[in-house]
Amino acid sequence: MDNPTKNVAISVIVPCRNERLHIEACLRSILEQNEPDGGFEVLVVDACSDDGTRELLDNFARMESRLQIIDNPARITPCAFNLGIRHARGDYIAIMGAHNAYAPDYLRQCLAVARQTGADNVGGSMVALGESTLQSAIALAHHSRFSCGGARWHNIAYEGEADTVFGGFYRREVFSRLGLFDESLVRNQDDEFNLRLRRSGGRIWHSPRIRSWYHPRADLGALLRQYFQYGYWKVRVIQKHRLPASWRHLIPGLFVFALIALPLLGFVATPLLWLWCAMIALYAGVTLVVSIAAAWRHGWRYLALLPVVFAAYHLGYGAGFLYGIIDFMVLRRAPDARMANLTRGLQTR
Repeated sequence: MDNPTKNVAISVIVPCRNERLHIEACLRSILEQNEPDGGFEVLVVDACSDDGTRELLDNFARMESRLQIIDNPARITPCAFNLGIRHARGDYIAIMGAHNAYAPDYLRQCLAVARQTGADNVGGSMVALGESTLQSAIALAHHSRFSCGGARWHNIAYEGEADTVFGGFYRREVFSRLGLFDESLVRNQDDEFNLRLRRSGGRIWHSPRIRSWYHPRADLGALLRQYFQYGYWKVRVIQKHRLPASWRHLIPGLFVFALIALPLLGFVATPLLWLWCAMIALYAGVTLVVSIAAAWRHGWRYLALLPVVFAAYHLGYGAGFLYGIIDFMVLRRAPDARMANLTRGLQTR
């Protein structure tokens, strides 16, 4: 048995709520990792799961001395991160999502890349996989520059500096220097922390040597809600830092605003109606071209679905962004309680 007071090289933090379908495969892929130098521990931070997840976790904990379960009564992701960090004994902190399965050398590669690059945070290729045709189309869109605005961490082949990465493998001293994750952000708390990190002079590195696999949302309603939340909470991050991390974050909101405003203004200025029609035609044309290109590479069965999936990414994020502007910047009110409840217990990505 490992000594529970002995320091380890890496502390793995897994936020979790109601992950009965995924948590077993996730934990097996973590606990069966090729042992990195210095060893590792696993801290599962459970947000009061009530679907049988906790029973699975208890069974794992009885068999595996490296695994510790921590309760997260607040039920939101940044609180889970911070609870795990406070209990962690490692020199490095690895945030690992419960929806993922990880390559056997995931932790070893994280450690190697961190040491070779000197980066404060490293991450790698999260390959989206689908079981149904629709989920597979959502997975294809996840890796498209068109749906995600060119964010480098969506590109599984990219090696180099990045704005943010999936999960994150952080040097422990980063949290002593910058503080912990912002618990007022139900979503986008990792993006906000990485923004703080980069603006303080820190470096973030993405490497395809670091590999994991992920099951995205399985239906359009869940995808819309997910990206609505991302857009909503992104406004809170911009409000906090007074500047967007990237101007691409503004484009979906501007697009949705134009979709709503131009036809209304067109009643008093007819050319705006023509502009609205031209904008829709251009968007539909570009979406169709991108969808045909993706279907040609990956299968024609996705062609009918991809335009709708791309629209869900863009419209969900853009609508959430506008709602966030109304809440945070126009009305100057606290986060919508309904939005907090909608996102409570949901994990990263």
